Amino acid sequence: MKLLGRDTAVQFLKFGIVGVSNTAVAMGTYYIVLWIHPSLYLLGHVLGTILSIANAFFWNDRFVFTGNAQDLPSVLRRLGKTYVSYGGTSALSAALLWAEVALFYMDRRIAPVVNLFLTIPLNFIINRSWTFRRDGGKDHRPGETGGVVQDSGKTIAPPAGREHDSRTI
Repeated sequence: MKLLGRDTAVQFLKFGIVGVSNTAVAMGTYYIVLWIHPSLYLLGHVLGTILSIANAFFWNDRFVFTGNAQDLPSVLRRLGKTYVSYGGTSALSAALLWAEVALFYMDRRIAPVVNLFLTIPLNFIINRSWTFRRDGGKDHRPGETGGVVQDSGKTIAPPAGREHDSRTI
């Protein structure tokens, strides 16, 4: 999987923009719960995670990894993968949060911010190579439509056995 290059950098920038909204949802929820009662910091983390994953799927599917099939089974498969991928990195973040606060006495307000430096790039790699991966095992690349082009509302599929690259249109 090629992780460097202009297209990947633009895609990562878009992912980062979506990530800002995900972070705002997660951290906003976390700090509200922390304000209610400081000992509920892990509950705040879990609630923020659930809400931010829904936000992540919505915007990644429409803004970052575009051109995916929009039939219900495809959407549900990507949604499920989104919850698995973000759930996995959120579990990692929760474990790190606990260790940072309980073992290393890190400030509860700072620890989740530190964890973002690991979870953001990890989520990008997982989403790009698995969650929004094209049929046939190809990583999602910006500009690719996965063999289907939407033109004026019409869906056009390439001949069987031929892969479509939207840059050739």
